Amino acid sequence: MYDQTLQDQALQGQASQEPRRSAAAPDAEAWMVFGMRVLLAISALLTLYIGQADLIVTGRWTWLFFLAYVVHSAILLGVARVRAGFWHGPMIYWVDIGWYGLMVYATGGAPSPFFSFFFFAILAASFRRGFDDGARLTLGAAFMVTVAVVAAQGLASIQLLLLRATFVLALGYMIAYWGGLAVDQRRRLSLLRDVSRLSNPRFGVQHTLDSLMEKILRFYGGTTCVLLMQDATGRWTLNTVHHPSAGRAVSRSTMREDAVQPLLALGDAATVLFRAAPARAGQLAAGERWSDLAPDACAGIADLLDTAFFISAALPLRKGSGRIFVTAPHALRRADATFLNHILQQAFPVIETIDLLDRLASEAAFRERQTIARDLHDSTIQPYIGLRNAVSAIRNGAGDDNAVTPELDHLLAMCTEVIGDMRQFAHRFRNGRQEEPELLIALRRHLAKVRSFFDVDVTLDAQHAPLISDRMAAEVFQVVSEGISNICKHTRARTAHVHMAAEDGHLAIDIANPADGATPCQPFLPVSLAERVYALGGRLAVEPGAGHTVIRVRMPL
Repeated sequence: MYDQTLQDQALQGQASQEPRRSAAAPDAEAWMVFGMRVLLAISALLTLYIGQADLIVTGRWTWLFFLAYVVHSAILLGVARVRAGFWHGPMIYWVDIGWYGLMVYATGGAPSPFFSFFFFAILAASFRRGFDDGARLTLGAAFMVTVAVVAAQGLASIQLLLLRATFVLALGYMIAYWGGLAVDQRRRLSLLRDVSRLSNPRFGVQHTLDSLMEKILRFYGGTTCVLLMQDATGRWTLNTVHHPSAGRAVSRSTMREDAVQPLLALGDAATVLFRAAPARAGQLAAGERWSDLAPDACAGIADLLDTAFFISAALPLRKGSGRIFVTAPHALRRADATFLNHILQQAFPVIETIDLLDRLASEAAFRERQTIARDLHDSTIQPYIGLRNAVSAIRNGAGDDNAVTPELDHLLAMCTEVIGDMRQFAHRFRNGRQEEPELLIALRRHLAKVRSFFDVDVTLDAQHAPLISDRMAAEVFQVVSEGISNICKHTRARTAHVHMAAEDGHLAIDIANPADGATPCQPFLPVSLAERVYALGGRLAVEPGAGHTVIRVRMPL
């Protein structure tokens, strides 16, 4: 799009090297797991070599199993060291228990000392993937122990086989349970950390609420998150966020008092859990234990939400009231409902603080507009009125037959028109109302200056641009102005085009200009512009072409 200066190229090089350095940084946890696998493999091979007299070695091919497992473990460790983010899924642990089954089979079955290796795979899977993966791997390990012992000895050592399998099941389940708790705690702490930070408060309360609902929905793997809230004036609003796979944007609507009553049928219950099959509902009142709730009280809400499972919690608002509902395609637990209440207790005091600061800022801006409007009237409009009166007096003294009378009439009409425009502007400014969003007014004013100073004609297409808060509008203005400034400074283009529209819940901004030559420019990244977009949670892409170059910016609404 434009010829990069040496400074921009240096910044671009630093920006491109930084992800590479972070990508090359080792995953310490993965290295630890792969390293322990190599250590176990080598120790198994040494045990087989040193203690041959005490072990039952089925045949020479037994050595092949142990050597092959050492090679397999070493390869995994080597790949993990050279490839950051190496795939570390559950399949690796299933392959591990296959190897351990072969070791048990090759060393005599039930008397084999290598059956304890199964716990390595169970422990690693449980503390990395959670309870479900750990429990499945425990069942698989018990089955593999049984198969290996029966294949090696038949039912000759049934009592030892029963002891081995039971021990793997019992200890494996405990490891999976505690590992699942650890994984859940890490996820919950991560969510609470994100909730405490929330989103950029410059985007306003509504953007913060939408961000909170999206994070809650992703955490629970739900389908829909519904937030029903009453503000201090008594007005009810309904906010709905759907799972990204649904392809539906965030919806907001104002509700009547009678329309929200079905969703308020839960009464004073602080936290509610509902399952449709079998019909079961529970509630957790403030400071009390879980108690049963009549399923009929929740069935109507489940029908409205079109779900068989949902959890709900009351909003901890100082002024007003409301509830949040999270629906899911799978059964939710009491712990999920309780944690939802904890999330709200953590987030909504921050949201109410943002709302308070937003209203204080709006009131301060309103008072400032009043002051500026009065100053505008006294310092600008009044002198124009005096000028018009002076011109009118000169016109009357000149008479109708004077040669300058037409010019004086034209000047008098211009003064009258300017005074009317300024009075109308002062009135709109005092009340904070414009005929179109302030962002578009500011952009058109800026593009007019670009046309005047740089002789670059920039067209703005914002017919389908969504309404955004004034805080986000300030950021959007900086993004567009910086993109246009780059065109003026680094290209020979005399025209450019800016397109703004709503796209899949994002604000889409395309800044395009004709290419300088017949061949497309080399791929580049406008570093400062990209940093600004990334700080807003958006993404930026540059599409150089033979005829034009486009910077595509997408920022969440």
